[in-house]
Amino acid sequence: MINPGIAHWVRIKNGKIIADGEVLFSSEADIAKFLKASFKFLNIKYPKFHKMDRLSKLGFIASEILLKNTKVSEDTALVFSNKNSSLDSDQNYQESIKDFPSPSLFVYTLPNIVLGEISIRFNLKSENVFFIEDELNADLLMDYAEQLMESEKANKVVCGWLNLHNIEYDVFLWLNTESLKKEASVKQIRKIYDADYD
Repeated sequence: MINPGIAHWVRIKNGKIIADGEVLFSSEADIAKFLKASFKFLNIKYPKFHKMDRLSKLGFIASEILLKNTKVSEDTALVFSNKNSSLDSDQNYQESIKDFPSPSLFVYTLPNIVLGEISIRFNLKSENVFFIEDELNADLLMDYAEQLMESEKANKVVCGWLNLHNIEYDVFLWLNTESLKKEASVKQIRKIYDADYD
């Protein structure tokens, strides 16, 4: 039985980006300006970022930080969840159809689109899934990651909670890998997620 270990983690909430316990970036700007400033801070050259919806931008930034110094193979899997699905984009699209429906907004009316954006960025050809849950269900995500690694469908799994509702965002991604000696437990995941980073 494989006990996946947590290699790295990223938390984005309340204007802060925290990686492995260290505050990398903070800003009191609204979400749109925060996302733009975060992207600029990371010094990424990726023009497509500016066309993404806000949920995808959050996932993109978090995964960029999480995987920055990690060798990522094409079979790295993605296992995400949130509470509000793609509601942010759905509402924007609904608003657009009063005049003329926006195809560029319609593209993002599924929560799993962020998985596609991350897969394109890192050239992943892996298993991916996006669950809708009332809250972070670490048991589900860890069990799913373990199954993927035990069945040799993935040697690494990016797991996480990626939620956006109006101006509130709550992101927590972590990297599971079978090669780590440190065992990641649901208790450890909850402890990192619930910590107060103010």
